[in-house]
Amino acid sequence: MARRGKKKGRPVSGWVVLDKPVGMGSTEAVSKIKWLFQAEKAGHAGTLDPLASGMLPIALGEATKTVPYVQD
Repeated sequence: MARRGKKKGRPVSGWVVLDKPVGMGSTEAVSKIKWLFQAEKAGHAGTLDPLASGMLPIALGEATKTVPYVQD
């Protein structure tokens, strides 16, 4: 059964552009940013290979709804 009640984290919204280092996967990067900001929700707008470095846009909170528009 689904848990209902208070969400875990803070209701923070916005975008973070992370210069992802080599050796870190996109999912790991999102997890670290989510933890850092104590955000309820987070997601990335694209995937970078763990062996690649580069800019990884990460959406937090309500900004996750805009991810499809950023990817186009």
